[in-house]
Amino acid sequence: MKIIIAGAGEVGSHLAKLLSKENQDVILIDSSEQKLANFDSYNLMTYVGSPISFKTFKHVDIADADLFIAVTPFETQNITACSIAHHLGASHTVARIDNYEYLKDQGREFFSSIGVDELIYPELLAAEEMRTALKRAWVRNWFELYNGELIVIGVKVRDNARLTGMHLKDLASMSAHFHISAIKRNHETIIPRGDDYIKSNDILYFSTTKDYVDNIRELCGKQELEVKRVLMMGGSRIAIQLAKICGDEFKFKIIEVNRDKCIELAEKLPDANIVNGDGRDVELLTVEGIQDYDAFIALTDSSEANILGCLTAKERGVPKTIAEVETIQFINVAENLNIGTIINKKLLSSSKIFQLLLDSDTSNAKCLALADAEVAELVVKPNSKVTRGAVKDLKLTRDMTIAGLIRDGKGMPVNGNTQIQVGDHVVIFCLNGAIHKVEKLFN
Repeated sequence: MKIIIAGAGEVGSHLAKLLSKENQDVILIDSSEQKLANFDSYNLMTYVGSPISFKTFKHVDIADADLFIAVTPFETQNITACSIAHHLGASHTVARIDNYEYLKDQGREFFSSIGVDELIYPELLAAEEMRTALKRAWVRNWFELYNGELIVIGVKVRDNARLTGMHLKDLASMSAHFHISAIKRNHETIIPRGDDYIKSNDILYFSTTKDYVDNIRELCGKQELEVKRVLMMGGSRIAIQLAKICGDEFKFKIIEVNRDKCIELAEKLPDANIVNGDGRDVELLTVEGIQDYDAFIALTDSSEANILGCLTAKERGVPKTIAEVETIQFINVAENLNIGTIINKKLLSSSKIFQLLLDSDTSNAKCLALADAEVAELVVKPNSKVTRGAVKDLKLTRDMTIAGLIRDGKGMPVNGNTQIQVGDHVVIFCLNGAIHKVEKLFN
C-alpha cells in the first residue's frame, strides 16, 4: 500500500515511524528539511515541499496513493491538501482538524463532497477516552468491539490480586471466559504463552465478554469506584471537549493558570467551576480540596507536569488519576508509576488511521494503538489462512495472538481448539511491526 503523509509534526512523525515498520510504501512530506532529516534511518521516503503544492503532488505521484494523510498543524491546509490529493487521484484521504462542528453530519457531507473522506480530531478522541476512563475507573484501558460484544481491558495488578504469581496455563484451567492477550511488564509488552506467569505491577490485557467483567475485577483485587467529582489541571481543548461530551455525568472544577483562558472557559462551560491558578502548586490544590475529589486529570502542555500532578493527587488520596502524556518516550516510565490512565493523542490518532490500513468494516471495527502494540478487529474473508485449521495449528508468530472473536453477533474468547470461520470478527493483539503479517492471515 502506498501511503503519503503530509506533515512531519508530532502525529505525522509518529505515524511515519510506525508505518515504516509495516512494510508499507511510505512518503513523508514537509516544508522543513530539518524535520525530515530525522527520518534518514527509517524505511521511508521524504520530500521537502509544500503539502498543498501541485509540484509536490506530481513529484510523489499522488495518483498512485492508496491513502493520503494530512496532519500538519494547520486545519485549513490539511483540508485543502486532501481535496487536491483526491482530485488528483488519491484513493482515500484523511485530514486532522481542530473544529468539532466539522464532525457533525452536515460537515461530514460537505467535506466528503470536496474529497476529504475521513476527519480526525485528536482532542475529541482524547476526551472520549477520558470519559471511558472516568466511567471505568478501576481499569487502565477499556476497549469495546462490535457494540460491546467483546471487550479488551487493561488492568495493573498488585500483590493483593488473586492471580499474581500464577502461570497462565493454570489460570486458563480456572476459567474459559477470558483470555490474557498481552502483558506490559516494565518497558516491554509481552505476547504471553502458557508458561509465562503474572507478576505484581504487571499491566494485563484481558479479552472477555461483558458478563465476566466483574470476575476479572475481583481476580485483579480491584474495587468498583463511582466517579462524581473531577478536578482538572489545565483548561485545554481536551478539557473543553470532555466537559461538553460528559454533560451532567460529572461535576468539573478546572484550574487554569492563564486568566484570559479562564474567562473563555467560563463562557464555554457555564456548569464547570473555573479557578485561576497554577495547578502544580500543592498548596493551591489543598485549598481547592483535592482530597475530596474522585478523579484528577492533568491536561497541561507539559507531560512531566502532568505526571507529577497525578502523583501528587495520588499522594493526597485521589482514587482515579488521568495524565495526558504526549512525549512518547515518557509513556513507559509513566505506566510504571502510580498514576492511573495515560492518554496520548498521537496514539489515538494512529489507532484511527491504522484501521484504514486494515481495510475492514469501519462501521464496527476499531483499532487500539498502545506505545508498542496494537489491537485490531478484522473480518474473516473467504479462503483466509486463519480458516485452515484450529488456532493451535495456525503457527502464529510470537509477536501476535488471537484475543477473541464475534460470531453471529456474540462475543467469545479464543482458545487453541477454536476454529475460525468466514465472517467472524476476529480481534488480534500484535506488537508493532506485525500488522502486515496479520493482513496476510486474513487475505
